[in-house]
Amino acid sequence: MACVKNLFRAALAVPLLLLSGACGNDEPAPTATTSPAPPAAPSIAAEPSASAGLVINADPAARAAEVVTRLSDEDLAGQVLMPYAYGSYATDVDPAAAAGNQQLAGVDTPAEMITKFKLGGLILVGFTPDDPTGDTNPTTNVENPKQVRELTRGLQQAALKLPAAAPLMIGTDQEYGVVTRITEGVTMLPSAMAAGAAAQPSLTELAWRAAGAELAAMGITVDFAPVADTLATRGGGVIGSRAFGSDAKANAAQVTAAVRGLQGAGVTATLKHFPGHGHTAADSHDELPVIKQSRKDWEAQDMPPFRAGIDAGVGVVMSGHLDLQAVDKGVAATFSHKVMTDLLRKQLKFTGVAISDAMNMTPAKKWPAGEAAVRALNAGNDMLLMPPDIAGARDGIVAGLKSGSLKRERLVEAVTRILTLKFRTEIRNQPPLDVIGSAAHERSVGALDAASITVLRGKCSGPLVDGAVTVTAPASRELARVNLVRALQSAGVKVQADGGKIIRLVGYGDQHVDLDDAAAVTVMMDSPSLLGLSRSPALVATYSSSKLSLTALAAVIAGKAKAPGRSPVEVPGLPRSACVK
Repeated sequence: MACVKNLFRAALAVPLLLLSGACGNDEPAPTATTSPAPPAAPSIAAEPSASAGLVINADPAARAAEVVTRLSDEDLAGQVLMPYAYGSYATDVDPAAAAGNQQLAGVDTPAEMITKFKLGGLILVGFTPDDPTGDTNPTTNVENPKQVRELTRGLQQAALKLPAAAPLMIGTDQEYGVVTRITEGVTMLPSAMAAGAAAQPSLTELAWRAAGAELAAMGITVDFAPVADTLATRGGGVIGSRAFGSDAKANAAQVTAAVRGLQGAGVTATLKHFPGHGHTAADSHDELPVIKQSRKDWEAQDMPPFRAGIDAGVGVVMSGHLDLQAVDKGVAATFSHKVMTDLLRKQLKFTGVAISDAMNMTPAKKWPAGEAAVRALNAGNDMLLMPPDIAGARDGIVAGLKSGSLKRERLVEAVTRILTLKFRTEIRNQPPLDVIGSAAHERSVGALDAASITVLRGKCSGPLVDGAVTVTAPASRELARVNLVRALQSAGVKVQADGGKIIRLVGYGDQHVDLDDAAAVTVMMDSPSLLGLSRSPALVATYSSSKLSLTALAAVIAGKAKAPGRSPVEVPGLPRSACVK
């Protein structure tokens, strides 16, 4: 799998001197699971040190296996936790953020939280208007790329002072589309469903490689993307445009491309939400959704994209709080050994890091934080995301070791996997900030946007509408409206404040908008199912409201580009495309 040259390499930030024969030339201990996950830096053979009888071993798995032998129970417990923190900087926060951190962890700053709990990771969170996951994100850490880079640098400095002397795993939910944490200044990819409509994995890989380079420049080491869920035929459910579509085989190709792109740029990708959130009706933030397929149907419909991502070497898989009834009825996958170990580890052969979905979501709060942490680890998770009570989770893990409810070898196995991944992906040559939003990245992403535009009703050549146009949208879509107006004007279309033929924009959450109006063109910037209710003579799906998506839309409206996309979900009463068979 291709990697950006010189971005990452297997060099030691803190060289380890190992006794000759202890680990240097032996196979890794059984708990040091060697994951195939890229960005796998090339292994460097152990070389003799200046001291007789000692060697420096740069192999990530061997290094991880040695480090865990030196960690206390509290050190091990901290390494499996990835909470959120308040504040835009590691050591300098405003009074409101300090108060939030005091309530959360009894400290003022994110750096102090890392030190106190000896954390293995931290998730950066932020809000976007349409984010369906925002209810579990009570703070924001992201403002702009420069600020994020300064924050991550400070977090890493705090982590390297811990006994493990390991990099911090810094994650965020940068899916693009409706779940995008960092928006200012970055090259915005379209939603996963747009990539599914384009049906060109090579373009998906190039776009995600650009995204990975920008995340790496900001110091993000793990992106909680791509979504590997397969939707029902008509889409729907709570995942919607976050998924590539309803065809498991096509989704598998898209997931593979996204993983290769991200990890080729040095950022670890994450498959979510295992074992699959696309055939569920409920939202796992609020209740335990049920996956009702038979085992055979699950293997045919939901499993292929996860298998493909694992075969591509993905570094992380996120467990969903989902009830796969055919395997372990009534038990959320996060707490199911049958799902997280028997399916994920044994059947799918995943050897990387398994991380839970947020532990502050309703299905995970069935038990106190400490008991939930032990149950999740025993099921097969290696890392616990956003525990609602950090001290409770840490103390519960330590108590579990003492009582025997959590075997030490299970915790060591989890920490070894985490450290192996972190040592493998250590940043040695961080990309400069000027790669973010670069012209090259806009070209790569813009090609994917152009390939995704789908006409479900209307003309397939020439302008979609003749004469002057007026662009309308709900108040919440004002930025998208302005961006489309500018793009249309650049494409030579006359745009009027009123009186022109109406181009109406509709987005996520606009299901109750009255579509029986006089719009000449209705454009859906999310999952296209709503278009089946519209009487407009021209119906178009962009699946996304990003600036580059709207630029591609303007070219189609102006008749300067074709609409090569094909809806990856069925829209009642409409073809997948009016222009593409």
